[in-house]
Amino acid sequence: MGKNGETEAIKYLESEGYKIICRNFKCMKGEIDIIAHNNENIIFVEVKTRTSTKYGEAKEAIDFEKQRHIYEAARYFMYINRIEEAYARIDAIEVYENNR
Repeated sequence: MGKNGETEAIKYLESEGYKIICRNFKCMKGEIDIIAHNNENIIFVEVKTRTSTKYGEAKEAIDFEKQRHIYEAARYFMYINRIEEAYARIDAIEVYENNR
C-alpha cells in the first residue's frame, strides 16, 4: 500500500511541475520517501497512505521523532550532494486509497 501511495504522490508532484530527484533515500539518520525539486527549491516529502480515517488522519503518524529523522536525513542529503544555495522544505502528502 505504501509504494502505491508514493507512486500517486509522485504523479501529483510531477503534475505540479516538480522533478523527482530520488525515491526512498535512506541513511543512518533516517529515510525520506521522495526528494523533488522545482527551480531553486528542494522538497523532502513524507508520504502516508491509508484506506480510511477510522483511526485518525494519515498525517498524525508523523510525530516529533519522525520529523526529527526526516530533518536529519534531509540535512545529510544536502551535505553529501553539496547543496548549499537552495531553499529546502519538508512536506507531507496524505494518500487515501479506496477500500478493496
